[in-house]
Amino acid sequence: MPSGRKIAAGYIPPMSSAVIVSNRGAARWVRGHPWIFASDIIRGATDPGIVPVTDDRGKPLGQALWSPQSEIRLRLLERDPSRTIDTAWWRARIAAALARRPAIDATAFRIVHGESDGLPSLIVDRYDQWVVAQLLSAGLERYRADVIEALESLLEPAGILLRHDAAVRRREGLPQEVVVAAGAIPDEIEIREGAVRYLVQPRTGQKTGAFLDQRENRLACAALMRPGGRGLDCFSYHGSFALHLAARAGTVLAIDASAEAIARGARNAELNGFGNIAWRQADAFEALRELGRAKETFDLVVVDPPAFAKSRAALPGAINGYRDVNLHAMRLVSPGGLLVSASCSFHLRWPDFLAMLGSAAADSGRRVTVVSHLTQPIDHPEVLSIPESGYLKGAVLRVD
Repeated sequence: MPSGRKIAAGYIPPMSSAVIVSNRGAARWVRGHPWIFASDIIRGATDPGIVPVTDDRGKPLGQALWSPQSEIRLRLLERDPSRTIDTAWWRARIAAALARRPAIDATAFRIVHGESDGLPSLIVDRYDQWVVAQLLSAGLERYRADVIEALESLLEPAGILLRHDAAVRRREGLPQEVVVAAGAIPDEIEIREGAVRYLVQPRTGQKTGAFLDQRENRLACAALMRPGGRGLDCFSYHGSFALHLAARAGTVLAIDASAEAIARGARNAELNGFGNIAWRQADAFEALRELGRAKETFDLVVVDPPAFAKSRAALPGAINGYRDVNLHAMRLVSPGGLLVSASCSFHLRWPDFLAMLGSAAADSGRRVTVVSHLTQPIDHPEVLSIPESGYLKGAVLRVD
């Protein structure tokens, strides 16, 4: 297979060099899932890149990203085996993803959500004038130049940053790095989310700089906050939920274990002119217990912890952790108040999430009613045939 820029310029490998997959692997594509695993490869390729794929009878299935070191060997890219994949192809596919995003009341949002937008292992986020991207597979990495060129021509950003420090790149045999791919990137970017502004750090912040997937849920929480009431934001990070609550609340307590996150949150509060947020560096589990012993109560409590279940094996312990934190949060809600609980663990599926909340409610001694369910926003689309694309779940609960 040719290497370097020649591939990215639109080279189509001959079908004689096609990767051959088993019937089981081919069936996954037919059912709409873009991955084929190492166990379903009959004949592979040597170098990462785009390869034609056939079933074991030689029937063409399309073109895919090939990662020879990954458990996910193939990621379906294009069903037409004869289509040239060049800069124009990448630009058109990214433009199609952008067109699926309706007007969003924010200056930061996700443009490409990987497999959900037909661009597997590619993440593209916009932060005002700047773009932060991740190329997360060895197959895609070979086409970095084409992807960057497409982003520049379509979005005309002031700069493009590659946040290639994600752990998944190690499993692809790729280096971890944070590099400027085009233009210039500031260390901090001010973004707007509804009426709230906050600063994100594209080089060092969580994910690509901020948790953009909770944007709509944060806006919804602001509307639920009782005017003049008391709010609590657990696992606050740099205060995104707390800031939205503060616009209506009398006071808000924001808790996070990271001193750096708390300091960033305080700066964000100052940016918005909010003097009604108290920032506390503490372990959320311990802080909730202490608040309970002190008989503190809040009109709206947000529990948005990090992913406790990073693997299926970790799920039982994660459920215990989620149950514990929600149990103590329920006991802090004023009668008739609200608990907003969320989980970003893919392995914790909806039935287990709701069962966990039910178990916590049963032990809380309170009557807990589901007001609404929360999920991912439109710029983080969940495709039904790709279960891995749906990970964020939440509930608004009335606690009496």
